[in-house]
Amino acid sequence: MSIFYAIRPASPAAHLFHVTCRVERPDPQGQCFMLPAWIPGSYMIREFARNIVRISALAGNRRVALEKIDKHTWRAPPAKQMELAYEVYAWDLSVRAAHLDETHGFFNGSSVFLLPIGLENEQCTVDILPPAGARYRNWRVATALAPARGTRRLAFGTYEAAGYDELIDCPVEMGDFELGRFSVLDIPHEIVVTGRVPKLDMTRLTTDLAVVCETQIKMFEPHSRKAPFDRYTFLTMALADTYSGLEHRSSTALATKREGLPFAGMRESTEAYRNFLGLASHEYFHAWHIKRIKPAAFVPYDLRCENHTRLLWAFEGFTSYYDDLLLTRAGLLTEPQYLTGLAKTLTTVTQRSSRLKQSVADSSFDAWIKYYRQDENAPNSVVSYYQKGALVGLALDLSIRAQTKGKRSLDDVMRLLWKHWKTAGAEYRGVDEDQIALMVEQATGLSLAHDIDEWSEGTRDPDYEALFAPFGVNCARRPDVDAAHFALLGVKAAAANGECKLTHVFDGSPGQAAGLSASDVLVALGGLRVTFANLDTLLSRYATGDVIELVAFRRDELMRFQVKLATQPPVRFTLEVNQKSARSARQLRQGWLGQRALRRGRTNTT
Repeated sequence: MSIFYAIRPASPAAHLFHVTCRVERPDPQGQCFMLPAWIPGSYMIREFARNIVRISALAGNRRVALEKIDKHTWRAPPAKQMELAYEVYAWDLSVRAAHLDETHGFFNGSSVFLLPIGLENEQCTVDILPPAGARYRNWRVATALAPARGTRRLAFGTYEAAGYDELIDCPVEMGDFELGRFSVLDIPHEIVVTGRVPKLDMTRLTTDLAVVCETQIKMFEPHSRKAPFDRYTFLTMALADTYSGLEHRSSTALATKREGLPFAGMRESTEAYRNFLGLASHEYFHAWHIKRIKPAAFVPYDLRCENHTRLLWAFEGFTSYYDDLLLTRAGLLTEPQYLTGLAKTLTTVTQRSSRLKQSVADSSFDAWIKYYRQDENAPNSVVSYYQKGALVGLALDLSIRAQTKGKRSLDDVMRLLWKHWKTAGAEYRGVDEDQIALMVEQATGLSLAHDIDEWSEGTRDPDYEALFAPFGVNCARRPDVDAAHFALLGVKAAAANGECKLTHVFDGSPGQAAGLSASDVLVALGGLRVTFANLDTLLSRYATGDVIELVAFRRDELMRFQVKLATQPPVRFTLEVNQKSARSARQLRQGWLGQRALRRGRTNTT
């Protein structure tokens, strides 16, 4: 090994990690070092180098000057050995970067470890050191990195990586966390929970996660039942109000509301807990689909700049389709619960005019500047390649199953993509931009290229009613009157310092026609004071077609608007099983959603 890192929580109160990077055989012309501009899985330039507070270099025992040659690259002078020392400010409480305080430390390697350019494939070690002080004596370390000889798993010490890509693909959590362990098909898994969660039911959590993981392994490997990793770790932060995840090759970083985790005595699964299981299912699925199977544009990643692909709808979208579907197959969602969630996705996508303006392929390509940098006009201009991509996956799966009478499905396509990855090995070049339709035909014998092109490159909605019919599922569209401010005004509002602030005004809505804009603060409606809490109550006194006066502040100017309330509420979808459906429909539905009894994984907690 010729690259040695060390990272230490030098000042938790100041949120500073101290990092060193020593290169034994640097470039004789002068070694360059770079910190990535983005992290794989989150498609936005984040400029991690901006968090480096100070940096210095040593050639042997001699301090030498570094030359900064661009926003995230430094050049060291020629030397036989080079060591860089630097401090990283870590105050991003998310799954994407680094965070450090007196309660815990977390980092992704892409935000703390400089890359010695040209040495990407060199083996490296990293010493993960504890913070100083008695208050941290119970801290442990959780990571998918392999401990070196002499270091126990979960302990501070030396860890190893085969190269820089693996180093930054294994996030690290340190702190006094709760730990659950479980085995799935003889593969050890663990979940780490950081944050206060009263009466956390770790046994239920590990038992349910074991079923999710087993279902996914068996889907990709129905015969060998082998996972693509030797161990898997769920790193979970429990916070007041958040929901996010980021996939890695043999681990995932998750952030969830505390209420999303099960508690002792919880009898029925709550919606929040089901949402958490869906998040875990989503990121676990990525261990196959995008961490290994991936777009050709990501082979290899270029961490200096945007890596454009039009296929995120097939990677993030298909993963979003499978996350809850596999919970259903695992028996953790009932059939009605799954269909209700699917109907919500249908409603969300079809209520937004953006789906008619931007294709999911365009959304994928522009993720760097649009999806990950949304503004107040996003619902009118940006379609989600997660949600719309999931509906494309749904349409493909239902089409394949119906046309082959249940003999083939999107599962077969996923397994074929997986087979190509395994067969290619080190020669894998990724999925080409035009390859999805070819893989569908190869896996199923069906030519669906025209439909795939219209759904992904175009903006045509699939015919959802026709797609569900062979499965005995009634797909209906009904008036959506649940939220009066959305149904009658066509706006979205939020509470802001006790005020009612508009966050979005939707295309073609009464609010837009009257001149309302995002960031307007509503003051009065029909002569009565408006708050976020009473907006729907005030609107409930009016009927469609009524004209009302709204008074609002735009910046510091008071403005009046005459709004004619919507004559028709927006449409929402409902999905219900037809209890009188034919036997063939029941069989198709069972093949699609089928809930099979699975062996529960062995669990324990420490």
